Amino acid sequence: MSQSPVVIGVDSSTQSTKAAITDAATGRLLAVGRAPHRVTGEGGARESDPEVWWDALREAVAAGLKEAGVAPGDVVGIAVAGQQHGLVVLDGGGRPLRPALLWNDTRSAPQATALTEALGGPEAWTARTGSVPVASMTASKWQWLRENDEAVARAAAAVRLPHDFLTERLSGAAVTDPGDASGTCWYATATGGYDEELLTLLGLDPELLPSVASTGATRVGTLTAGAAAELGLPPGVAVAAGTGDNMSAAVGLGLGGAGLLDHPALSLGTSGTVFAATRTRPATPALAGFAAADGTYLPLACTLNCTQAVDKVAALLRLDREDAVPGGEAVLLPYLDGERTPDLPAASGLLTGLRHDTTPQQLLGAAYEGAVVTVLRALDEVSRACGLDPADPEVAGRPIRLVGGGARGRMWVETVRRLSGRPLIVPAGGELVALGAAALAASAATGEDPVAVATAWQAGEGTELAPVERDLETWERVGTVLDRAAPTLLA
Repeated sequence: MSQSPVVIGVDSSTQSTKAAITDAATGRLLAVGRAPHRVTGEGGARESDPEVWWDALREAVAAGLKEAGVAPGDVVGIAVAGQQHGLVVLDGGGRPLRPALLWNDTRSAPQATALTEALGGPEAWTARTGSVPVASMTASKWQWLRENDEAVARAAAAVRLPHDFLTERLSGAAVTDPGDASGTCWYATATGGYDEELLTLLGLDPELLPSVASTGATRVGTLTAGAAAELGLPPGVAVAAGTGDNMSAAVGLGLGGAGLLDHPALSLGTSGTVFAATRTRPATPALAGFAAADGTYLPLACTLNCTQAVDKVAALLRLDREDAVPGGEAVLLPYLDGERTPDLPAASGLLTGLRHDTTPQQLLGAAYEGAVVTVLRALDEVSRACGLDPADPEVAGRPIRLVGGGARGRMWVETVRRLSGRPLIVPAGGELVALGAAALAASAATGEDPVAVATAWQAGEGTELAPVERDLETWERVGTVLDRAAPTLLA
């Protein structure tokens, strides 16, 4: 039995659901329940049945509570952090009309280009939304649906993001939050609400959308009787508005108005993501200018090809992922699924600089280097969006908080150190997205600031690694290949 109230932070990601059963007072992770998802699609298609997410949430919560030995009456709050951008289209009964289009579904790249041009170019979009439509963004996916599955688009009674869908199942409230909403490209960070002109451009009825919770208003209700029964929890458990996975990770790291500002984080997962919380509203076409969960902003860049792409190269070479050395003259851009940052949706992998004495281990090391240079170049853009010069020694001396599955891999950590030349902090606690959601759940139950809650939990603290001399030779070699190849990769 727990000695204090417990909150549940749910991380509903692309591949699985994790439910972090967390001591609300200390942030101690009591258990993590897990359940897999199923992703389907070939080529650029990536889809999942939203009902699978709900089943996985129930399974993960049940497994976590059982492992932790927590009594249902000890649970006081729950929040969901979901994969961003996914398009969920529901009927009048709240049931999916079709599988959800996921963030990494690239079929809507032509629609993204057309939308960008229709409003007058990238700067016109960033002035309103902070972001430019790319294949990842929900607006592009809605436009694709209108053009390719018109009957479903016409039949839609509700349009949701993945985390909205789950929050509504928990609470009955059709509500989203500013952070996840800012990844749709129909929510304007400039005004803090849905943009009517953009909705007209998209042919999207605002009545189909959830309301947007006020900044800081994390509680949207309590568990419905039906949801409580399915989860085996009391109906009075507080439900938070939740947020997107990246915004939740920022909360978990203590980044935001009540914590660190302008300090970057780098997440190494299926995608490579870099972000920082700032008070400066980002408006640059080079990255996504999201809102954060706490009223600040979250300039963010995401690369499609990170750990999964490098693992694929390792499998092709029949090597263990750690059996790698620096790439030497070889350069490998592992853009196996197109790329989001830089915006190269039709790209494939590219290998150059191959020699007779190039080893398989060097080829694998070159894949690491290609992925890391890509994400570190994006990190420089995030710094600029915060109003900082990445070449400033004070800025370059700030540690990067390295999270995600790759942060547990020796080769990933050493490649980031070598190519960044910056100190790293590798947080001791895992599951930062779920822990950020747990902090939101605690906020819903108590009214405290969620970033202050996470900061007190010290979830973002961990091993500090001193900087090493930066490998500028490799940095420049990979960057030169990328810059020269980009026009060809666009074809």
